[in-house]
Amino acid sequence: MAIEALAGLAAERVDHRFKGLPPDADGLTVGELAAQRRNLFTDGFATPVLALSAERLAHNLRLMEAYATRHGLAFAPHGKTSMAPQLFQRQIDHGAWGVTLAVPHQVRVAHAFGFRRIFLANELVDPAALRWISGRLDADDDFRLVCYVDSVRGVELMDAALRGARRPLDVVVELAAGEGARTGVRTEAECAAVADAVAGTATLRLVGVAGYEGEVPGATPERVHAWLRRLVALAVDFDKAGRFTGAEEIVVSAGGSAWFDAVADVFAEIPDLSAPVLKLLRSGAYVSHDDGHYRKITPFNRVPEEGALEPAFRLWTQVVSRPSAEQAFLNAGKRDAAYDLDLPFAQVVRRDGAERPATGIEVTALSDQHAWLRTAPEADLAVGDWVGLGLSHPCTSFDKWQLIPVAEADGTVVDYIRTFF
Repeated sequence: MAIEALAGLAAERVDHRFKGLPPDADGLTVGELAAQRRNLFTDGFATPVLALSAERLAHNLRLMEAYATRHGLAFAPHGKTSMAPQLFQRQIDHGAWGVTLAVPHQVRVAHAFGFRRIFLANELVDPAALRWISGRLDADDDFRLVCYVDSVRGVELMDAALRGARRPLDVVVELAAGEGARTGVRTEAECAAVADAVAGTATLRLVGVAGYEGEVPGATPERVHAWLRRLVALAVDFDKAGRFTGAEEIVVSAGGSAWFDAVADVFAEIPDLSAPVLKLLRSGAYVSHDDGHYRKITPFNRVPEEGALEPAFRLWTQVVSRPSAEQAFLNAGKRDAAYDLDLPFAQVVRRDGAERPATGIEVTALSDQHAWLRTAPEADLAVGDWVGLGLSHPCTSFDKWQLIPVAEADGTVVDYIRTFF
């Protein structure tokens, strides 16, 4: 079903909704435009235009598939990063168990495109959303959704909304990463109380424990490992107490994009339990990686022998003003580039088909539709030049673009990625 639904994206018409695409492509379907294999630099694409590297995207998908397999982990990459069902499918094709999501709207998108294994890494207490999910579970035995619970009150609200459901909703108790962290139960005693509340319903089924180690206060390898061991110990204690009765498998889940090496280390220590254990990793930013935040924090910096992710995004912009020798302006700004973690990075300059490093060029600020550049004396930059920018934070890069060209190294565009934010 997913393949059929995704094929429908190729029938969507190209028009003014999609930034950066060639104006003369209006009226073509996405599939027709892709078949033309236009060149990003010479065949009518208009700046600013965000592109994904075909080669680097493929590399990142292969690398994380190999990593998860090597460490015996099931993989449900976080779909909120891209909200691109085409990328969800490529992740499934590369061995992913399913997809992680954060809010009910995202679940609806994934379900509409045929994805049937979803881990909702968030609490869910909205009655309308719960009824919709319950309806899908009742109508489709192949659909599975697991979500967080972290309070007795939350369990009560879920139970009230789900009365009359044919199938119970699978839940995992979320263990907080520490005092002052985000969501999650703070103590093991409170975790037991939440588990007891779940057991007192007919609408919910406890299948495991989960959390997010990226929220560990003052995170260090030692602190993250210690918290992950708390999570594993919670699963072991729950199992000894018979809290997973009726579960076909026991879910133990963690793993953002900063500490998945620690998750692999600690999850390798999980002992045999009363049912098979689904060791579920949820890292999502890897799919595009980046040139800033995640380049600095990726676990592959600590374990270089396991490989390296490659930044796949490049935002192509154009110099529209060069008012002085020390300053220039590009035609892309906050509407086009992620800026919540770092400003974009000037990487390359293109002029007359030749590409060279962006030596002496720095992005110092963003307006809504302009990037401010500081240019050193060695900078060779003129009005009309194309400047390729690296970006920081994949999640807020994807969400500014509805249709993203996928380009090979020579600029040939071979695909278009549709996002749904």
